[in-house]
Amino acid sequence: MTGKEHQIEIWFVKYEGKYYVISERREKAQWVQNIIHYPKVSFTVGDNKINGNARIVNKDMEHKLASEVSKLMDEKYKWSQGMIIELTAINPAN
Repeated sequence: MTGKEHQIEIWFVKYEGKYYVISERREKAQWVQNIIHYPKVSFTVGDNKINGNARIVNKDMEHKLASEVSKLMDEKYKWSQGMIIELTAINPAN
C-alpha cells in the first residue's frame, strides 16, 4: 500500500443502491490492498464523483448478495470471476 491516490477504470454493477466491482486478481491487486488498509474511496460514475467506503464481500457469509452481484455481472459483461468489492456512497444523493 502506497497511500497514493490513483484511478482505475473497472466494470461495475449497481444493486440495492450500492455499487459492486470485481477484482480478478483478488487480494493481489494493489487497489484491493489499498481498500483493505484504508476503506475510504472516491469513485466516478458517469459525471458524478462519489465519496464512499469500500469493503470486500464475504461470499461464504453473504451468499445471496454474492450470487445476485455475480448474476448481474454475468448479464452485463458475461463475466463474474473474482473478489467482489462493495462501494457504498457517503453522499447517496449522487
